[in-house]
Amino acid sequence: MALLDTVNVIGSTIYFVFVILLAWLSTIPRTSPGAGCWAIAILFGMSARLSLLLLPQLLPAENIDHIYAFFILLEKCFLLVGAFQFLNLRHLMRPYLLFIACGFLWLTITFLAESNRILFSLGFGIINAAALFLLAYICYRERDNIPHRIMHITSIICLLLGIHWLTYPLLRFTDFWQVPGFLWGTTLVLLEYLCLISAVLLQFQKRLLEAERNALELAYHDPLTGLNNQRYMTTLFEQALVLALRPHQMLAVFYIDLDNFKPINDSAGHHVGDEVLKVIAKRLVEHTRSTDICARVGGDEFVVIATQLETEEQVKQVANKILQQCCTPVEINKNHYHLGASIGISIYPQHGNDLAQLLQNADDAMYQVKKNGKSGFQVFGA
Repeated sequence: MALLDTVNVIGSTIYFVFVILLAWLSTIPRTSPGAGCWAIAILFGMSARLSLLLLPQLLPAENIDHIYAFFILLEKCFLLVGAFQFLNLRHLMRPYLLFIACGFLWLTITFLAESNRILFSLGFGIINAAALFLLAYICYRERDNIPHRIMHITSIICLLLGIHWLTYPLLRFTDFWQVPGFLWGTTLVLLEYLCLISAVLLQFQKRLLEAERNALELAYHDPLTGLNNQRYMTTLFEQALVLALRPHQMLAVFYIDLDNFKPINDSAGHHVGDEVLKVIAKRLVEHTRSTDICARVGGDEFVVIATQLETEEQVKQVANKILQQCCTPVEINKNHYHLGASIGISIYPQHGNDLAQLLQNADDAMYQVKKNGKSGFQVFGA
C-alpha cells in the first residue's frame, strides 16, 4: 500500500500542476472555454486521488469507493463538456449530460442499496470507459481541426484509457494489478491532459498566425477590391524595376481615374459603387499580365505598372486594353452602369527615376485627359 500511496501522491501533485496551467490558459483572451472546463476536470481527478490517500483511516472501503467514483464522474463530465466547447460541438452537450446524470443516479442507487462492491466496480468501469470511447471518437472525427495530429494522438490515448477502465474491478480487488494498474492509469491520464493542453496551445498559435496573416493582408492589400494598396505597390515597384533595367525593356505607369463613377455612387448607393469597383479591379487583373502590378490608390483611382515592354507602341496597346475594360458597361443586379476612364501614362526612365515622380507625371497626364473631354489616355509630355 505504501507504493500505491506514492503513486497517488505523485499523480495528485502533477494533476495540481495541470490545474494551474489549464486555469492560466483559460484566462488568456479569446481562449476556448474548454480550457477552463479541463482545469475543473483535472481538479476533480486530483480530488479523487486525494480521497484514496486521506480517507482510508476515516471511512469504510465501500464509502471511499463511492466518494472516489463521485469525483471521477465529475471529472468525466467536465472533460467531455470541455471537449464539446473546444471543438464547437455544443449540440452534443445535452445528451451527454443526460448520460452523466444517469451515471450519478446509478451511483446513488448503488450506495443506498449497498450493492456488491465488485458489481459496483464493474459498472463504474463501464461508465468511464464509455465516456472515454466517446471522447476518443470525437477527437478522431475532429482530428483535422487542430494541426500537428494532436487530436489523433489524443484519440489513441483516450481509447487506451477507456480499455484500461474496463479492468477497474481487477485494479480494486487484486493485489498483483493494483499498483501497476494505478500507475498505468495515472500515466495515461497525464498524457491525455498533456495532449489537451497542447491542443489549446496549438489553437492559440493558429489564431495568432491567422491574425498575423490578416494584419498583413490589411497592411498590403485594399480590403474592398483585394488589389495591392499604395504601400505595397511601392515595394513591388522596386522588384519590377529589376525587369526594366534589362536591355530593350521598358516600364510604364498607368494612372487610371474612373469617369462617371460619382453619379453612380450618388444615385445607386455606395453598396452598388463598391460592387462596380470590384468588377473594375477584377477586369484589371484579368487583362494584365502576372508580372504587372495592379493597385487601388484612391476611391475610384487605380494604378497599373506594366513591365517587360519594349516599345511605346506596346504601352499604347496596354492603355487601349485598360480603357476598353473600363468603358465596358458593368452589370450589377441586372442594371448596367456606364463608366469611362481617364488614363495618364509615364514611362521609366524617360519620365522619372522613382515611383513617386512617375506617379506624379502620370497623374498630370491623366488630368490633361480630363481637360480634353475624358475617356482616353495620354503619355506624359506628349
